Amino acid sequence: MKESNTTVPGSQILPPVENVLGDLKVGSQICFDLRFAEPAIRLRRLGADIMVYPSAFTVPTGLMGHWEVLLRARAIETECYVVAAAQCGRHNEKRVSYGDSMAIDPKGKIVGRLSRVEDMESEKEGAREPELLTFQVDEELIEDARRSIPLHRRTDVYPEL
Repeated sequence: MKESNTTVPGSQILPPVENVLGDLKVGSQICFDLRFAEPAIRLRRLGADIMVYPSAFTVPTGLMGHWEVLLRARAIETECYVVAAAQCGRHNEKRVSYGDSMAIDPKGKIVGRLSRVEDMESEKEGAREPELLTFQVDEELIEDARRSIPLHRRTDVYPEL
């Protein structure tokens, strides 16, 4: 896709923001950021409880399993909820997005999921109906994950993020 031809990378990790749902803070990234643990770990250190990844992930890498594995890894290693809102279906003759929007709890369990593209060739532009995913955020589960499996980073052998 060579998104680098049309997208300018950011120069910093912005701190998590408070939201209308209470005291939980939300850290935001994009689908390419999902491939790297460092931004998620940094957002967690800055106080994030929920990570969001608005995305248009490619079908080939989605079908390889990268999407789900990386999302679950980010949830487990940060002990945060991960919410991935992903475009799904054919946008035009050249672009098809994988979909598979999902929500994952801080222990790595998928708590909600929407449809995904299984075959790019059969996708018709505008053929999919919009879907909505809802799930319950359990603040006690966040606390339990962090208490039961404390993540003590080895900053004596690698730098703190």
